[in-house]
Amino acid sequence: MSSPIPAPVAVRFGRLAPTVPVAEIARAVAFYTERLGFRSVFQNGNPVGFVILKKDDAELHLTLRPDHRGSTSNVAHLIVDDAAALYDGLQAQGVRIIKAIRDADFGLRCFVFADPDGNRIDVGQPLPPG
Repeated sequence: MSSPIPAPVAVRFGRLAPTVPVAEIARAVAFYTERLGFRSVFQNGNPVGFVILKKDDAELHLTLRPDHRGSTSNVAHLIVDDAAALYDGLQAQGVRIIKAIRDADFGLRCFVFADPDGNRIDVGQPLPPG
């Protein structure tokens, strides 16, 4: 007979920030700050090997992995209030779009783009019910 599984600890969770591997920290920081408007709020290491970026309620951690070659699945999901505006802006800046914007049957207007390291970021905007 197996032991019962203990109940989860009753603790309120706050924000969960993805850690994204990048081959070149400076290039990644430039992309996320210049293309998406994040700001760097913390850097660690000499040379820098870890950076925390923030924009509004979103937080993204970048970690140096010189051998990183991109991802074949999404590494983060970003909820925004205007997916179409972000999509148009990223396209105009020449950012690689992996999946075109669409209204999905699960209630999101969504698309996927890639950063310079090939990390796929899924973007979604909740659609009104109906």
